[in-house]
Amino acid sequence: MRLTNYTDYSLRVLTYLALKDKEELSNIKEIADFYQISKNHLMKVTYELGKWGIIETIRGRNGGIRLSIDPEEVNIGKVVRKTEDDFHLVECFDASRNDCIISPVCGLKHVLNEALVAYLNVLDQYTLKDILQNKQMLSQYLSSNSSEKKQQEG
Repeated sequence: MRLTNYTDYSLRVLTYLALKDKEELSNIKEIADFYQISKNHLMKVTYELGKWGIIETIRGRNGGIRLSIDPEEVNIGKVVRKTEDDFHLVECFDASRNDCIISPVCGLKHVLNEALVAYLNVLDQYTLKDILQNKQMLSQYLSSNSSEKKQQEG
């Protein structure tokens, strides 16, 4: 199973914002620069995260984005479910496109479904706070990379 870039980027944005002080604003450009990913992709991600109420977007010259809820309220399983288009691991998981001739009697789809359910159940056990157990190290990495970028620009 592979998560889409959209889900990956959503989790990265949330991680980045959780490393900041609660009231501190970030912007899409700084996050895109930090992760070296597309600003356009992050605009879509932050728009959706804002619609879902996970992040707050403040418009204007001094605007930006920040978490709108505490990291312990951000369930990783829920984020993954919201950001993934589907969980069709194999053709028979999508009834509208299933052309597999053994599908009615195949036992593999049940095994794969059980694995998928277990995968999502594990993700449901974790919050954004849980994945930030090494917050101090992550924050140091964030600040050192920000300093390096400023030196390169200066």
